[in-house]
Amino acid sequence: MRARRRLGIAAVSAIAAIACGSAPVATPEARPASPAATAPDASAPTPAPPDAAPPALDPPPPPPSTAIAAEVAAARLLGTAAVPAACATDPSPIACMLDQAFAADPRAAALARALYTETGDVAGPGDAEIMDGGYRGRIQLVPALPIRGDRQHLAWVLAAARDFDGFFAGIDAALPAVTTARRYRWRDLDVRFIRSVGKHTPSAFALPWTFSYNVQGSLLTSEAAVRETLFHEIFHMNDAAHGAWSGAALRADYDAIVQRCGTTRAAIPCLTPYAPGFTKVRGGTYYAFQPNNGDPVHEFAAELALRYYVEQRQMLHAGKLARPAFKCGPPENARAWTALVDEFFGGRDLVPPCP
Repeated sequence: MRARRRLGIAAVSAIAAIACGSAPVATPEARPASPAATAPDASAPTPAPPDAAPPALDPPPPPPSTAIAAEVAAARLLGTAAVPAACATDPSPIACMLDQAFAADPRAAALARALYTETGDVAGPGDAEIMDGGYRGRIQLVPALPIRGDRQHLAWVLAAARDFDGFFAGIDAALPAVTTARRYRWRDLDVRFIRSVGKHTPSAFALPWTFSYNVQGSLLTSEAAVRETLFHEIFHMNDAAHGAWSGAALRADYDAIVQRCGTTRAAIPCLTPYAPGFTKVRGGTYYAFQPNNGDPVHEFAAELALRYYVEQRQMLHAGKLARPAFKCGPPENARAWTALVDEFFGGRDLVPPCP
């Protein structure tokens, strides 16, 4: 989480297990055995064999679906164990249930339906809980449906989801020669809206393919801020699905930076060249290096992914960066950047090479 609840290493490991563990994989239908060939007449001359054709191969099985199941949506949106009869026969049961859940605000219902139709994301209320917020203390969270006065948050989420689709499509169009698969998911997410009681933190946090959005969050005050917060949190989901990748890939350099600079407020000048993001904790340091926030290397990685999004987006829209490229800073930056771009984004990088 950026300026919000952190996914500690235990939580990241749990997310990885859930995200990668039990999704069923379709197996191709067995091909029928070939009929036995008739033995040739032994007295007949043996004809020259024709050029052998490569054996036909079964196509690979399709990847498991990432779509949210209608029964899961029913429990989240309507509190029912099954899809209501009125929606069960609808061509889109989840869209039908969104209309029911958001019936008190038709404009919000239209936004929720558009979000689902375009991206597979399902928006609804989150869970009531008392959260251990690390350095933030204990925080009470209650469910919130983004209607009426909170509708703008849903509109910002929809705008962010559309932006992400255009962002990745734009990079692909700009780098057609790069064909390495991008191993990054940003669609078919469970978007849960919550409200913090008496506090404005956390702004958001991530669970397995689930984004919790605090309508009271101090960061979530503009479309741009929501875009960046979502990208940060979606990276946490992907990091976990890659086996908590950042903990192994970035640990050595991260620990060396912390050892060199420290993590107090006084360490900010030393940390500045290595900080991928610009968010600072009040009274503390850069969010990427803030202690008592779970395993902070995961936050460093999420801020690095956000820097990737910001820089690639600037290259797409303006053809240049607003500030020096992160990868062109200290050698530690270049190593972290290359590792992340290769692991998640198929090596796609619109930022020119460093001088």
